[in-house]
Amino acid sequence: MKYLVVIERGAEGWGAQVPGLPGCIAAADTREEVLHLISEAIALHVEGLREAGESIPSPSSEGEIVEVDAAYKPA
Repeated sequence: MKYLVVIERGAEGWGAQVPGLPGCIAAADTREEVLHLISEAIALHVEGLREAGESIPSPSSEGEIVEVDAAYKPA
């Protein structure tokens, strides 16, 4: 399965979350480290769902980059 991972850079490091798996998050000092940790978090999250006898959500989120004019001011 492939899940969308949202990665954000903050003042103190990097964060990641998986919209398709609520509560599945990770934080780290570097982008590379947060990608590694969120991959592990996804595996553990799915394993926990299986062990609890719960269904595993099918990946359903998609991402897109949308470019906007930063000078735009709504009326």
